[in-house]
Amino acid sequence: MAKQPKRIQAWTGDREAPMAFADAIKAVKENAKAKFDESIEIAVNLGVDPRHADQQVRGVVNLPSGTGRDVRVAVFAKDAKADEARAAGAEHVGAEDLYEKINGGFMEFDRVIASPDMMALVGRLGKVLGPRGLMPNPKVGTVTPNVAQAVKDAKGGAVEFRVEKAGIVHAGIGKASFTQEALEANVKAIVDALSRARPSGAKGTYVKKISLSSTMGPGFKIDPSSLGA
Repeated sequence: MAKQPKRIQAWTGDREAPMAFADAIKAVKENAKAKFDESIEIAVNLGVDPRHADQQVRGVVNLPSGTGRDVRVAVFAKDAKADEARAAGAEHVGAEDLYEKINGGFMEFDRVIASPDMMALVGRLGKVLGPRGLMPNPKVGTVTPNVAQAVKDAKGGAVEFRVEKAGIVHAGIGKASFTQEALEANVKAIVDALSRARPSGAKGTYVKKISLSSTMGPGFKIDPSSLGA
């Protein structure tokens, strides 16, 4: 059997038994020892079957402590709306010109926002943006007449979530450099948002498992009851 790398040998904490969410956050922070500021991600296993339309889970949550990421935003808008988007801090703003850039392979952005009148144009990029989870959607606030606020939300800590085929939701909830209190607030916010987004078709236990991990560190299991889930 191959010898484990030193960084794995140095991991501490019980990675098998579910623990209170505050203890899991502390354990993740203690094991985030890379030379860069590691991202921290939550994975929530939900009791849903996304193959059924009435068991889809999708939404957006504003993390109170932010994400620690520099979110690059592209906005489809014209005239005054375009000016508002630029003033709010959007990196890329346009209409047909932005469409041509993206259709030609330009992908230097993390979020796409569109004013409603632009969706006929944006819809033609479905095969490009859809597989990457970047297609604007009114359900998560990325198709809106208030593009300026949407840009501010995206840059200020708004995180989209969507259940995957296996019934799991993955989301970044901050950086290892965040304080314990900041990470606790973000974890609570996203679990609360998932609870509010419970679909009508979900039966039995909704939040089945929760785990937390950093970019280079191990995962730790959270007892859902410690979050009231």
